[in-house]
Amino acid sequence: MSESPEPLLSVEGLEKHFPITKGLIRRQVGAVKAVDGLTFDVVKGETLGLVGESGCGKTTTGRLITRLLEPTAGKIVFEGKDISHMSQGHLRPLRRDMQMIFQDPYSSLNPRHTVGAIVGAPFRIQGVKTEHGTRKAVQEILELVGLNPEHYNRYPHEFSGGQRQRIGIARTLALKPKLIIADEPVSALDVSIQAQVVNLLEDLQNELDLTYVVIAHDLSVVRHISDRVAVMYLGKIVEIADRKDLYESPMHPYTTALLSAVPVPDVKRRTDRDRIRLQGDVPSPINPPSACRFHTRCWKAQEVCKTVEPPLAELATGHRVACHFPENAPRDAVEAAPRDTMPGDAGETVSA
Repeated sequence: MSESPEPLLSVEGLEKHFPITKGLIRRQVGAVKAVDGLTFDVVKGETLGLVGESGCGKTTTGRLITRLLEPTAGKIVFEGKDISHMSQGHLRPLRRDMQMIFQDPYSSLNPRHTVGAIVGAPFRIQGVKTEHGTRKAVQEILELVGLNPEHYNRYPHEFSGGQRQRIGIARTLALKPKLIIADEPVSALDVSIQAQVVNLLEDLQNELDLTYVVIAHDLSVVRHISDRVAVMYLGKIVEIADRKDLYESPMHPYTTALLSAVPVPDVKRRTDRDRIRLQGDVPSPINPPSACRFHTRCWKAQEVCKTVEPPLAELATGHRVACHFPENAPRDAVEAAPRDTMPGDAGETVSA
């Protein structure tokens, strides 16, 4: 991972609340707090994995970063420029440097357009002229992502799911972007194809010096491709750390529970591991729990967790966690945690 004095992308206090309206006059009666105060940086050349359950706000975060959605509050800085509320006209030149790979390779491609038209669209939209013409440039990109350049005039329905996702990746790469937001890039694909696409993304990163924010719920994929991992729960980041630190010594109880659910093919390793089963459902983002949002399902929850929101504090080098009673934390950090009441019985641990 290359060092940089200034992050390529910096997000501070990012929020997105979708209003809930009622009646003929569309009076606002509430809001869905999809993203509620995210702060993180992405350094040039690295891959940040963003993980969490469905509905935690991962995809909304990706769309906010690329300004496909307007943030309610907070700050997004890309290459030193504040793009939080930049107009679409001013954003257009920046679109060359910031692109998105969408989750569904079927609905993200126009079925009426040929592969050549789809991958060549960024050149036309941005008015970019290439040395040997758009057709030649598109064919080179198709070859780069492992597709046959001769398929330039074919339509999306003539390709498999994995090939369609490669077409989407080719379109993303057309203008040589610096930052790519990959929203669940392999979740819609067959398992046998997922590894090929993940390896392709890694190869492209090394070849083109790309920076990724990979949104996923599959922790195995994230472990393979990420340099750092941020864990989201109900619109907030609860833990962010280097990949190795997070997978080997997770500090937040939610991260521990997520990792315990990852399938282990080795039978011997599987029997030695405890499976943590969280009680209850994920609360609604319309009315999230007070203070620590995970306290309603946490087996370590105490009274302080219901009244005081834990800050996202650095408990080890580069390892930040938002928890009053973190696991695997340094001794001094554990001793500093409040211990006024006994833990509530909000969950149970059973053997897998």
